[in-house]
Amino acid sequence: MCLLQNDRVPRQFDAGLVNAVRAGLAALADPAKAPDMQRYMKSDMPFRGVQKPARAKLAARLFVEHPLADVDVWVATVLELWHGAEYREERYMAVDLTGYRRYTKWQEPSRLPLYEELIVTGAWWDFVDELASKRIGLLLRRYPGAVTPLMREWSEDTDRWKRRASIICQLGAKRDTDVELLTHCIEANLDDPDFFLRKGIGWALREYAKTDPDWVRVFVDAHPALSPLSRGEATKHL
Repeated sequence: MCLLQNDRVPRQFDAGLVNAVRAGLAALADPAKAPDMQRYMKSDMPFRGVQKPARAKLAARLFVEHPLADVDVWVATVLELWHGAEYREERYMAVDLTGYRRYTKWQEPSRLPLYEELIVTGAWWDFVDELASKRIGLLLRRYPGAVTPLMREWSEDTDRWKRRASIICQLGAKRDTDVELLTHCIEANLDDPDFFLRKGIGWALREYAKTDPDWVRVFVDAHPALSPLSRGEATKHL
């Protein structure tokens, strides 16, 4: 189900880029690698067998050859690649397109429903982690007033992938990390036994420990309810 409001869903996607992506992936397909890639990712959707370096080269070429006219076409093309995907690499290309540098100017809070849709319908770490740390994290640093309250809401959502996104969205923020937000998102999920949430908590703390290890030490000591997994990840390099 599309999470965007129906009257806001752009209808006109760039068919040239969509077709080129699908044809390009088909040309690079390696049927010998595809089953192992699908098995590793525990994916119901099959793979073409195109590994990341080859896919990145394809994206770099096609995104230059097929510039998108405006933000509505960009969003529509992302959604067509995503929802029309028969192979998982097509969805990877959709995520790559959301982060293409030419369209950085369109990264604003109005993109959040798009990223929410990809997170909820993707529902696995390979999609969620990229979108959370690279797309939502960018928006959070640019527009904290608009994004911070939403991340607080996501941290308490029934969807575990939105909660994971709220926890890890500040990866790489370093000195720009909002520790109050980080604290809220972690504390909202301390009691949850879900592996991906516990791993995400530890990951977020471990990354911030590279910037402020003393803060992380104090946080870990002050939260005895941290799971062994979260605690171990958080203190790995302390």
